[in-house]
Amino acid sequence: MISQGMVKETVCQLFKKATTTLPRDVESALRRAFREEKDEIALLNLKAILENIKIAKEKRIPICQDTGLPIVFVKMGNVRVEKLYDGIIEGVRMATSQIPLRPNVVDPISRENTGDNTGKMIPQIDLELVDTDSLEITVMPKGFGSENNNRLRMGLPSEGLEGIKDFVVETVIRAGGKPCPPIIVGIGVGGSSDLALKLAKRALLKKIGERNEDDKIAELEESILEEINRSGIGPMGLGGKTTALDVKIETAHTHTAGLPIGVCIQCWASRHATAILKP
Repeated sequence: MISQGMVKETVCQLFKKATTTLPRDVESALRRAFREEKDEIALLNLKAILENIKIAKEKRIPICQDTGLPIVFVKMGNVRVEKLYDGIIEGVRMATSQIPLRPNVVDPISRENTGDNTGKMIPQIDLELVDTDSLEITVMPKGFGSENNNRLRMGLPSEGLEGIKDFVVETVIRAGGKPCPPIIVGIGVGGSSDLALKLAKRALLKKIGERNEDDKIAELEESILEEINRSGIGPMGLGGKTTALDVKIETAHTHTAGLPIGVCIQCWASRHATAILKP
């Protein structure tokens, strides 16, 4: 059995890693953007981002003052786990006090802060049942400068690939510099409205440069990325070559009468970390 204490400690350590150290693929993409950029202001912004990453890693302090809403993705295999939910909550509380994390979680109406980044249905947990002999936990501290620019469209089947592309590009242009570009764009297509947005967020966990296994979807990812980067929004919205580091699409089958499209935008600080536990 995987103990509650093991889950708690793992979640805490994952948040420590995620909030202070970017995944290698994300940092590499930012360095590549810096090498390829020509605009002077864009270069200054990218240089500041890279320096920020370096200092955070060396001093083991959060990359951004917005340490996000705690989101935890769980892939539950054929294993027994002691009080999984309680272990996750305790791990978030411990991470909040030890790192420390900024307390971001509030009541949606009264705006009263809980003080420890937990609350009703928070941490937000995405549970997926899988046929493995392990428990996989991925944490994503999601900042709201980018999250506030997410959108959902219940499209018509006739809109097809072009309709998807147009909506995503419009969403990014409408967001401008608010989500702190260079961004990563997660897109969910299919299911019902809630699944489309869930898929969009899951898409953000894929590595930079990793393409969808469906050739048509992979081509759409590249086409949307090119169109976004032609916008000239650039780093921090002040102009430049790189507005997005990548575009990721996840799909699900859907109803014959619909084409749900969810868009989830991630700022340059794409923070996530994963651990696999076995009994």
